[in-house]
Amino acid sequence: MHFQWDWLCLGVLIIGSVTAEIENEEILGADVEVEDFDKHSQEADVDEDESSLGIVYQTPKPTGEVYFTETFDGVLTGWILSKTKKEDTDDNIAKYDGRWEVEELKENTVPGDRGLVLKSVAKHHAISTMLTKAFIFDNKPLIVQYEVNFQEGIDCGGAYIKLLSSSNDLNLEYFFDKTPYTIMFGPDKCGEDYKLHFIFRHKNPKTGEYDEKHAKRPDVDLKKFYLDKKTHLYTLVLKPDDTFEMLIDQTVVSKGSLLEDMVPPVNPPREIEDPADKKPDDWDERPKIPDPNAVKPDDWDEDEPSKIEDLDAVKPEGWLDDEPQYVPDPNAKKPKDWDEEMDGEWEAPQIPNPKCETAPGCGIWVRPMKNNPKYKGKWKAPMIDNPNYQGIWSPRKIPNPDYFEDSHPFEMTAVSAIGLELWSMTSDIYFDNFIICSEKEVADRWAADGWGLKKLVASANEPGMFSQLVTAAEDHPWLWVLYILTLALPVGLGVLFCWPAKKTDEDIEFKKSSISKAITKGEIKQDREELEDDEIDLEEEKDNEDIVEDERREPEETKGELVKDTQKMEREASPSEDEGEGVEDVDEEEENGVADGSQEEGDKSNKSGSEDEMKEDDESTSSGDGPLKSVRKRRVRKD
Repeated sequence: MHFQWDWLCLGVLIIGSVTAEIENEEILGADVEVEDFDKHSQEADVDEDESSLGIVYQTPKPTGEVYFTETFDGVLTGWILSKTKKEDTDDNIAKYDGRWEVEELKENTVPGDRGLVLKSVAKHHAISTMLTKAFIFDNKPLIVQYEVNFQEGIDCGGAYIKLLSSSNDLNLEYFFDKTPYTIMFGPDKCGEDYKLHFIFRHKNPKTGEYDEKHAKRPDVDLKKFYLDKKTHLYTLVLKPDDTFEMLIDQTVVSKGSLLEDMVPPVNPPREIEDPADKKPDDWDERPKIPDPNAVKPDDWDEDEPSKIEDLDAVKPEGWLDDEPQYVPDPNAKKPKDWDEEMDGEWEAPQIPNPKCETAPGCGIWVRPMKNNPKYKGKWKAPMIDNPNYQGIWSPRKIPNPDYFEDSHPFEMTAVSAIGLELWSMTSDIYFDNFIICSEKEVADRWAADGWGLKKLVASANEPGMFSQLVTAAEDHPWLWVLYILTLALPVGLGVLFCWPAKKTDEDIEFKKSSISKAITKGEIKQDREELEDDEIDLEEEKDNEDIVEDERREPEETKGELVKDTQKMEREASPSEDEGEGVEDVDEEEENGVADGSQEEGDKSNKSGSEDEMKEDDESTSSGDGPLKSVRKRRVRKD
């Protein structure tokens, strides 16, 4: 049985280990599922560097039609720093003088992989470049994708990009916050407000003015993407069917419709409230009014105070009526520079009276106040339903003179440049691997060659499985329950079944019975012979007890037999009837005596506990020679 429990404990421990390993593989699986570098990227004409993990980095190359790509691995060409100032801002911070650098990541570095880094704190930054070719919103989707790493975390600042609208007067040297853009997309954070922006500027077909339309906030918690100091991939997908998707690390965090999920809506309402309409003077909006028929009760006294003195209160014993609560400080001294003409007469500062510390109180004793049971306050009539209630007034609706219907808001203003116009209170914000295209497969391949490699290196450099399990539990809190069960179940079962328990008498008897089963045929035969010998010894002891009992009975039986013979001889010698009657009386008395003797013998036989002996004693009483026969039978049986 103990052997079986050992196997059970071992099985439970193996199951727990396998479960933990499966969890580890699931978490690592997301990190390892990075596609192999294809032949196209291996043929790229770039410098190759090998990391400590044996990973060779090659600058990603697009595998299809693209409108813009940037890896920052070479010389920073085509990017233009803004030379203007931000409007409506103090002059000392209005200038876009924030510094940019191209450098590698501080942590989880991939040799040869560099990015654009925002370096200044509390400064405005603006940098932009033209697209390879302008994107026109017609029948192709727009995919915008880039990487961000908040290497020092983020206190207050953004990492979003702007797709600048095409225009003849677009000058990137004067790129600032008011430069017209078509789409703004990316992360932004200030305080505890974590955002992922998607804003597009929609042109009013009636007035020609542009309004910003904001996508609804994602339902997921974005906090970890700002604080974990890892490189994250941000993707925006706009489709010609007027739908959109926002992805972080290739996982959809928000999606919706340009017609239904933007704030304010793209299309204005058909009707609006009439601004000229006014509420009538007799319009009654009161749902309840005081009951006009109610009368104040005669016993209602509005003059009763809410508090009265407690007449049952008694001044505590030891109360010091003549002692003030505060006394001048005897240790205080007038300052040397005190001028009584200028400062007035000097008085020592007041301190608590030391005599009052041990007393219940000092000063004039005043009775405490209590609630007045007669107080009712000012009488008010009870409220009843207003019979003239007309509801809450609202202006009438009229057709919206500015109404229009744009059934296809995807057709936005074409974009021809990309820019970063940012303010940040944290430095070292890392940007890398920008791509604008129309095919999801192209964007995914670009991500695998860039962001996928960074993620693989970061996963390999993590402390171990435990940290990854904790990270996974932060994403999915229900995993904590699985972890606890995985650890507690083997430990609990191990303590329950494997821990040596104190042996009880039942366990010992059970062990003896289980040991007695494992014997050979010879031992069984020997035990059987021993049992038979024990039975014979018990029978001999029983017979010895019977012999002792019989020997004790023999004198009594012999005596009774002699008495019977004497009576018989007397009856034969007596010829008269009187003597015969006398003899019969004697015989009856003797028979009674014999019967009594037999009854005593029966009682003795009951004490011996043998039914056979009781039967034999009864037979002995039925005949004159019964005792002698019974003795002979017992002796023969013993022999």
